[in-house]
Amino acid sequence: MRRENQSSVSHFRLLGLPIAPEQQGMFFALFLGIYLTTVLGNLLILLLIRLDSRLHTPMYFFLSHLALTDVSFSSVTIPKMLMNMQTLDPSIPYAGCVTQMYFFIFFGCVDNLLLTVMAYDRYVAVCHPLHYTTLMREELCVSLLAGAWLLSCASALSHTLLLARLMRRENQSSVSHFFLLGLPIPPEQQGVFLALFLGMYLTMVLGNLLILLLIRLDSRLHTPMYFFLSHLALTDVSFSSVTVPKMLMNMHTQDQSIPYAGCVTQMYFFIFFGCVDNLLLTVMTYDRYVAVCHPLHYTIIMREELCLSLVAGACLLSCASALSHSLLLARLSFCADNIIPHFFCDLAALLKLSCSDTSINELGIVIVGAALLILPLSGILVSYGRIGLSILRVHSTKEICKTLSTCGSHLSVVSLFYGTVMALYLSPSSGKSNDKDMIASLMYTVVTPMLNPFIYSLRNRDMKLALAILCRNNHLFTK
Repeated sequence: MRRENQSSVSHFRLLGLPIAPEQQGMFFALFLGIYLTTVLGNLLILLLIRLDSRLHTPMYFFLSHLALTDVSFSSVTIPKMLMNMQTLDPSIPYAGCVTQMYFFIFFGCVDNLLLTVMAYDRYVAVCHPLHYTTLMREELCVSLLAGAWLLSCASALSHTLLLARLMRRENQSSVSHFFLLGLPIPPEQQGVFLALFLGMYLTMVLGNLLILLLIRLDSRLHTPMYFFLSHLALTDVSFSSVTVPKMLMNMHTQDQSIPYAGCVTQMYFFIFFGCVDNLLLTVMTYDRYVAVCHPLHYTIIMREELCLSLVAGACLLSCASALSHSLLLARLSFCADNIIPHFFCDLAALLKLSCSDTSINELGIVIVGAALLILPLSGILVSYGRIGLSILRVHSTKEICKTLSTCGSHLSVVSLFYGTVMALYLSPSSGKSNDKDMIASLMYTVVTPMLNPFIYSLRNRDMKLALAILCRNNHLFTK
């Protein structure tokens, strides 16, 4: 980044607690004991809830997550404080300081919201005991937990981005708005394409919401496979909703501006939901691998706790990926050029506009891309390779057809998703690379999420049966 006529800091110094030097050892031992008691006590709660089936209730479900959050919340600050007391080195790098602040706000908000959720759980248990199991059903508990995490993530992200913007260099010119050029469509055809993309977006939303409804209403679909599919459908809706409504609004109003904060926020959630989509496809591949290669142990391996952990892990990794790119971008300077040749705030397009050194950002793209794209794709290929080998050992045509039916829908979705990504990054560059990027982006933000419900509905016998039952019940109800 440019250094002319600018002052900046790369490290901060934490003064710590006002403790006399001769008392440092005593307080170090005291706080270390308190921290270890916190960690061991909460881990003991987690272990007891996990091992005792009588504690598998909504109250203890929330308590287990509160215990995990308490451990994480303390671990954000206490280990660093203890290390500083031991080494007498109070420095902390810029990135470490911002990251510590992010997770302090994040886990603090989660803690607060979980206490609120647990209060609601106790209210239902005391005031509506006969309806407790109906009201506090599993889906509501998971939704409340996910809502607490998402709200906390949004709160921490907003504070972090605003702080990172304040900590940018002062004596420089910067932009407050960007302009999205949008799709290369002639003005006289804007109305036609607006109607086309609006129809595709509504089809995508309604199709994925229909999948969520079918899985919610049909108890036969309450299995790990459809648990992951419901989250994939929700992620597809969110992924498209990050970019498409803004694109449609720009086409309708001809106002292509987007504020700096809105641009960074859009980029964050685009990366977040894109990574969740990718990781969920990988998790679903593992589910299909266990179903085909270890059918007798399927219910033991793919238990509820593992499914929840896999989805939570996908969300956390995606959050870390999106946060890292957002923080690195927030440190860059943007000077005169503020026109983005795209229909949304794409990270690569933003880096090209920056008048700062973007080598660290590009390195981050390579590292995170390898971790969250190449590794999941390798896992998918290995899993389907094992599935293919198991099919070759089967001599029954019926079993082969059953296996293909089990994996066919998911394999189609995986092929569509990664086929688009490979077409974007492996095709030769041309003078119209921006147009190629926008077409590929339209494929995986609009077309792929729109086709996913049709693939799962038309190629999946259970989904077609659930849809037929829903239609029949509605028909009887209308009569």
